[in-house]
Amino acid sequence: MADSENVQLITVAHVSELLACSQRHVYRLVDGGKMPPPVRIGALVRWDRDVIAYWIANGCRPVRAQPAKGTM
Repeated sequence: MADSENVQLITVAHVSELLACSQRHVYRLVDGGKMPPPVRIGALVRWDRDVIAYWIANGCRPVRAQPAKGTM
């Protein structure tokens, strides 16, 4: 498990800069299961920098399969 002292959390603004997209699009990617979910600390929404870097380095693959519409 990662040492909590070494975890660097980044904002949606930083994630959107890394992906060269809007902040809204970052949330759409999360909602669609296409990128790692954020860490929620109360009302704060942050991402683990290392998780995002790993995800980008591995081709930005979807993190979970989405059920077909109308199946849930």
